[in-house]
Amino acid sequence: MFDIAGELHRWLTEGREFAVATVVSVGGSAPRDPGAALAVDRDGTAIGSVSGGCVEGAVYELCAQALEDGETRVERFGYSDEDAFAVGLTCGGIIDIMVTPVGRRAPVRQVLSSALSAVLRGAPGALARVVEGPPELLGGALLVHPDGSYEGGLGGAVELDRTAAGEAGALLDAGRTGSVTVAASEARRGSPRTESGGGSYCPGGLTLFVETSVPPPRMIVFGAIDFAAALVRVGKFLGYHVTVCDARPVFATAARFAEADEIVVDWPHRYLRSTKTDARTVLCVLTHDAKFDVPLLKVALGLPVAFVGAMGSRRTHADRERRLREAGVGEAELGRLRSPIGLDLGARTPEETAVSIAAEIVAGRRGGTGVPLTGVGTPIHRAA
Repeated sequence: MFDIAGELHRWLTEGREFAVATVVSVGGSAPRDPGAALAVDRDGTAIGSVSGGCVEGAVYELCAQALEDGETRVERFGYSDEDAFAVGLTCGGIIDIMVTPVGRRAPVRQVLSSALSAVLRGAPGALARVVEGPPELLGGALLVHPDGSYEGGLGGAVELDRTAAGEAGALLDAGRTGSVTVAASEARRGSPRTESGGGSYCPGGLTLFVETSVPPPRMIVFGAIDFAAALVRVGKFLGYHVTVCDARPVFATAARFAEADEIVVDWPHRYLRSTKTDARTVLCVLTHDAKFDVPLLKVALGLPVAFVGAMGSRRTHADRERRLREAGVGEAELGRLRSPIGLDLGARTPEETAVSIAAEIVAGRRGGTGVPLTGVGTPIHRAA
């Protein structure tokens, strides 16, 4: 739902009544990830998408129905072998969609308003909603903040809200959107209990869909060169907060990198030691100059980041590896280095090279192989 936060928040402030359909579960080759949403107001205006077109018409009708009867419902859509033109996903996937009416006095209205406001401010938060369980709790929602406090409620006992807040907080800490389930016997009594053991939960019971809003992941591009300018544009397109860092002030300028979120003039290794990174951060080293690369990569390969890549020819790469070993970098750390950076697309121009680099980053993030889909039996959409 956060993908249409701006429009939905405007509808709320205007006092509109609407129904919002949210993808809460995906199986197989489904076109949209959990959290994708479509909303329909009383006038029939629609915003967003849950399937890229496959089942939009049927979901639109479900939203209209929810506005009339005030009932929250969860519907499953999948491929129909008998009739490819029937309502279903012709790509072969399965999606579960929760449709929630939001009237002027709906209990969920204030919770949604707070959650959407947080998204628009860039503040982290997790919105937990009941998608499976006792009928009287279906659609109940609470918003969990990073400090563990929460707004709203699921419609049950206080203990239920506390447990839900704890589960949602765990997903918020990880920056993940997904579902969690608490034990059925305890949930119905209003005192839920979760099973420990590697993050697995009891089947059945009360299932929560938790949609998290976290700051965008960081892409730090080292080396203020023309290839960096193209990579900045692609990084922004992919949703990264992009920083350009170079020790040379004559090159690291706002005029050259107008689309970057931040430009830093500093020695790359010194900046990387001082700045905040996390498990989603990608580091792209485009300087291909040993006096910058070696101290920078020594720091980078010791950090728990998602991706470390370095530009250069194969000869440059071999020399770089030798220098890094001499600097004390171990084989396990060297094994994390993606160099030469990018997939083999035959790229020549800065823009083509940026696409090549971005393709490798996406493949690593999503678990892709990087090979052409034509003639390959692997799933197009998969869990990372």
